[in-house]
Amino acid sequence: MSVLVIGVNHRSGPLSVLERLAIAPDDVAKAVLRLSSQDNLREVAVLSTCERMEIYGVAERFHGAYADVRDFLCELGSISSDELYPHVYSRHEEDAARHLFEVAAGLDSAVLGESEILGQVRSAWQVGHDEGGVRSTLDLLFRQALRVGKRVRHETAIGQGTASISHAAVEMVNDRLGSLGGKRVLVVGAGDMGVGVATSLHRAGAGSIVVCNRTASRGEHLAGLVAATAVGFDRLREALAEADVVVACTASGESVVTLEDVQATHQPGRPLLIVDIAVPRAVARPVTALDDVTVLDLDDLRDWADRGLTLRAGEAEHAMAIVDEELERFSMELTARQAAPLVARLHEQAEQVRVGELERFANRLAGLNEGQRDVVDALTHAIVAKLLHEPSVRLRHDAGTPQGERNAAAVSDLFGLH
Repeated sequence: MSVLVIGVNHRSGPLSVLERLAIAPDDVAKAVLRLSSQDNLREVAVLSTCERMEIYGVAERFHGAYADVRDFLCELGSISSDELYPHVYSRHEEDAARHLFEVAAGLDSAVLGESEILGQVRSAWQVGHDEGGVRSTLDLLFRQALRVGKRVRHETAIGQGTASISHAAVEMVNDRLGSLGGKRVLVVGAGDMGVGVATSLHRAGAGSIVVCNRTASRGEHLAGLVAATAVGFDRLREALAEADVVVACTASGESVVTLEDVQATHQPGRPLLIVDIAVPRAVARPVTALDDVTVLDLDDLRDWADRGLTLRAGEAEHAMAIVDEELERFSMELTARQAAPLVARLHEQAEQVRVGELERFANRLAGLNEGQRDVVDALTHAIVAKLLHEPSVRLRHDAGTPQGERNAAAVSDLFGLH
């Protein structure tokens, strides 16, 4: 069996490809079920964020699993394999585990050290588990990845300062405008990203904040947290007309802010800054052509965040050392688990022999009382356990090595455990 990851992220593909492959949070479970039905995938987890679409799996045959995932991605994004190929990457075995550990640590994010990804990894693991896609191997992999992410955040300073996409978006706006003081900001979307944006805006001293959300109660709740005003989508144009800055972060999967919306509300000669951090993008592309309107997206955010990479280079090295430690731990645990079935069969066969011999001598032991029979049972059990202890330890310790393969083959042949 091979652990693998196949996907597209912000480094390998442009935003125009990523947004075609994005899966809404409510649809991730369906994707897990769909992929789990493929013959070549034994286990499946789907990690879909604004920066990546990745399929993690356990497969008997790598090439067969790769073809299944590739076909799924092509169908998902209505994209041909030729279009997808330049942007898709694949890793297997230790490289796949290292990749997920680096993702969970924030080392593979556009904003180095960002914290939101850890919750997204946890969600991918939980949904995969709930839908039956995550079993023993991926369960171990994702639990270890979460451990990596927590260690990196507790033991390094890589997450200090700009530590999320939403926070980075607000910092980019502040950097571009010089100050958010007195600026009227419209936040479109009140999901997790919207919460991060609104909170960062409040801390940055924005003049006023309006939260526009499809679900009124959710928008009102967020507005209450940051002393903002909440409106529904039916009042979007009214809010647009008053805004100096718009930050769009919905998870609707469609253009919420249309060209007609902006044309109907924007006053010529009055600058309007729009930051779209939704995937797929929430602002219609033609809006970028309007005079006095500046639209920035995740590609712009990534370029802006790259300027701060050198400031965290030392912390990234520390984080990578943690990844290396935990990768070794994962590899040892995985190989030990691979030896477990053979060890279990060995002990099961020995137990069958022990019980069979006690039954064969049942007549000779009939004169013993209950306490004496318990002593005989415990004695024979202890003898078997002691005899099998050293072979069991060696099988687990050497698993995954050439010596381990020789040991396993010898035990299987000698005891007929095929």
